[in-house]
Amino acid sequence: MFPGKINPKKMKQMMRQMGMEMEEIEGVEKVVIYTSSGNYVFDDAQVIATTMQGVTTYQLSGEARFEEAVPEIPDEDVALVASQTGATKEDAKAALIETRGDIAEAILKLSQQ
Repeated sequence: MFPGKINPKKMKQMMRQMGMEMEEIEGVEKVVIYTSSGNYVFDDAQVIATTMQGVTTYQLSGEARFEEAVPEIPDEDVALVASQTGATKEDAKAALIETRGDIAEAILKLSQQ
């Protein structure tokens, strides 16, 4: 963006003149981004807040790990799968979690065992 080598102090001065401020957020232990399919977890992330023209933008750096979301399984679904397959409620719930709440697929899975 800028030609040649620029002194970091000069760069900060230019950014201030343009109304741009950058600040690292200290002491960040963990950042979690929640999505419907799971969570992106950043341990020991570096977060920089950049403010320009009254709008603050956050830049996140670090290694992320993905934690898949565990679906909420209603007790009625567990009871239905257990009654249809003769499985225990614990096995029925485990099958529903594995099939991400799909009742028909859970029944087929337990029926084949």
